[in-house]
Amino acid sequence: MAGLLWVALGGAIGSAARHGVNIGSERLLGNGFPWGTIIVNVAGSFLMGLIMAILSRKLADSENAQLFLTTGILGGFTTFSAFSLDVFNLVQRGGNGSAMAYVLASVLLSIMAVFSGFAALRVLA
Repeated sequence: MAGLLWVALGGAIGSAARHGVNIGSERLLGNGFPWGTIIVNVAGSFLMGLIMAILSRKLADSENAQLFLTTGILGGFTTFSAFSLDVFNLVQRGGNGSAMAYVLASVLLSIMAVFSGFAALRVLA
């Protein structure tokens, strides 16, 4: 039961942060491309790498910390379900090229960000 509460608390924090990024990116970059979604997916993937590196060294025995940070905060922050809807919307508006660029950039940058986050902490630690 405690794990569920940690996930719920983290999810609330992550979701609120995602909403803030979406609002900020729309104000700064406009709404013609789903910048907010790609930003949270790449940043969330980088943070996942950092968090997993930390947890693997320092908090390996803390299941609640892992649930709070990964399933909770990052689960609420990253938005691959929204990503899928963004691709659909781009295609529906006739933006097949934009949709393909968005898919490739999101997937490749997010995977690279996980490796980068993990490696960054190894270098710094």
